[in-house]
Amino acid sequence: MTPQRTPAPAPRWPTLVALIAAVSGVHLALLLGPLPWTSMAAGSPPAPSTTNPAPSPDRSGGGSAVPPASILPTARVSTVRWIVPAVALEPAATRAPPASPRPPRQARPATPKPPTPAAPPQVAAVEEPVVVAAARDEAPADTASPPAEPVALVEPVEPVEPVEPVEPDAAPVPTQTSQEEPPTAPDDELLAAAAVKKRAAPAATRALPPAQPPASTRLDYTVTGRIKGIAYNAEGQLDWTLADGRYSARMEMKVFLLGSRVQTSTGRVGPAGLIPERFADRSRSEKAAHFDAGQSRIRFSNNAPEAVLLPGAQDRLSLFLQIAGLLQARPQAYASGQTIEMQVAGTGDADIWRFKVGDEYTLTLPAGEMRVRQLVRLPRKEFDSTVEMWLAPDLQHLPVRLRVTQANGDVADQQLRQMP
Repeated sequence: MTPQRTPAPAPRWPTLVALIAAVSGVHLALLLGPLPWTSMAAGSPPAPSTTNPAPSPDRSGGGSAVPPASILPTARVSTVRWIVPAVALEPAATRAPPASPRPPRQARPATPKPPTPAAPPQVAAVEEPVVVAAARDEAPADTASPPAEPVALVEPVEPVEPVEPVEPDAAPVPTQTSQEEPPTAPDDELLAAAAVKKRAAPAATRALPPAQPPASTRLDYTVTGRIKGIAYNAEGQLDWTLADGRYSARMEMKVFLLGSRVQTSTGRVGPAGLIPERFADRSRSEKAAHFDAGQSRIRFSNNAPEAVLLPGAQDRLSLFLQIAGLLQARPQAYASGQTIEMQVAGTGDADIWRFKVGDEYTLTLPAGEMRVRQLVRLPRKEFDSTVEMWLAPDLQHLPVRLRVTQANGDVADQQLRQMP
């Protein structure tokens, strides 16, 4: 007869709970690794380590000793940092306290800019990134290293292209509507153009008063004078030739036992009168002045400095015939008290001479009585000579008397001896 097997007694609930707790503890230990306080349990030796054997704890200090960092198990920390929400990986029990909230960024107003070529794709930025270390083992709070600073991704700022200022619309340019009415330029432009044209115009073409030189003739003079206090008598002669747009003047003065002095002037004739080209003065030797109209210069043969050739310039012989031509062309324009001004060149200088026009009156000469008008050169400097001329309207305003007084007192007075 087979004996009946007695059924096993039912396990006790406390035993089952202990077994479940032990199994759970083993699984938890496998997941979390060896806990730091396991080596500190009373009466239990520290767990052997395959990598770093831990020395016996230092108990010389007495009391409750804190295990040094060398006996703590080494935690392997991953070097990969992930930027993910903290709730996704970190348990609620070990979650770090939330960082202080940052004020949200204010969106910059969009600046209108001209269309640009498509830019390469850019990485979007995370407003508030949270850095979580993916480590399975963590060190105790008293020996843990300071937490790493959060790394934020900064969105690259696109360079702002300068916006070109919008220029105001230019004023409409007037267009020519018909051939009879061309558009008029502003007054400022007309004045500027006139000034440029005036500067560019050569000296010979500038506006000068008209002149009508007298016809060809020959005048004989009786000369009286004084040189260094010694009186003398001489004869003078003026030969004047005008033909084919050119002129030639020659004045000769002969002094007994002293020789002669000759002045000559040659040049062209234009609407404004005489245009000298060469003036010469010869007594013992000859000196000359050359008028270069193309270069607007007056050059002297005695190596004196060149002078600027001004419009209407004359020499010391042609000036008498030029003034005669001015009065012959417009006698009413040169009333008593008027001033005639012109540049007068000698053989080494070219100064400005001014003549004051006087009244008409009757003058007695060796050639007889004549109606004349006197003109006087006003001295400007200390050693300027005084030149007086008497022009006869009945003889085409030719000079019937000339008197030159030097600054040292020398004087030469020549008067018309006979009618031409």
